[in-house]
Amino acid sequence: MKINPVKKALQAGEPQIGTWLSLESVFAPRFMARIGYPWLTVDLEHSPIDWQTAAIMFGAIADAGCVPLVRVPRGDHDHIKRVLDAGAMGIIVPMVNTVEEAKVAIAAAKYPPEGNRSAGGSMHALNFGADAGTYFEKANDEILVILQTESPEGVENAEEIYSLPGVDAIFVGPNDLRFQMRSETGEDPSPEEFEAMLQRILAAGKKTGTPVGLHVQSVEEVRKRTEQGWQFIAIASELKMMVDEATRIAKELGLSSSGDLARY
Repeated sequence: MKINPVKKALQAGEPQIGTWLSLESVFAPRFMARIGYPWLTVDLEHSPIDWQTAAIMFGAIADAGCVPLVRVPRGDHDHIKRVLDAGAMGIIVPMVNTVEEAKVAIAAAKYPPEGNRSAGGSMHALNFGADAGTYFEKANDEILVILQTESPEGVENAEEIYSLPGVDAIFVGPNDLRFQMRSETGEDPSPEEFEAMLQRILAAGKKTGTPVGLHVQSVEEVRKRTEQGWQFIAIASELKMMVDEATRIAKELGLSSSGDLARY
């Protein structure tokens, strides 16, 4: 059975830089998986990608020698079971604010006795180049479990969450964290306040020995964050890369824009 090279690299302290997939298309992952990113994350939280398309995307990514990860809509047993049975080699769980929420997600990703994942299916084994029996035996060692810290509450509980057995890495969604830090009057935190919160997360990861990462939008930011010690880093998305390049070309041609699409 194939090992999960991203999980192994993170355990060795090596940065792993990938990107997000948000288009409901099998064509995009077939190309993106061959560019050189060690992992690609299929986003089922904030995209219209359906279950069947997601399963085909996982297979296309794995067949190209890349690691298919998935962000589930919610950290419950049903969502996690379905994506892992469909062939994802790891999960990213949003909005993990408490130790109990973290334990639920971890258990759903692990077969007994380490967790409560239901044993069944056979598609999952294909992406690991194994038969179902071998997969059942070794999946707990290879499935990557990444929890998201996206709120001040999650930061307060960070050290306890990050210390749980089965947590392979932590990932920060900057937009949600910033929104969750808004004041009662709706004001965003200052850049200094936001950066201080990020540094608390990084410090908690270093203290517990848990790799931490975040979503960034530029190569310069990737370099800055890896120098600080962040390991699991997502740069932009296939949609943003497409829109940014299309926008650049349109500007060179003097074409008008319908609006600012940079946030995509």
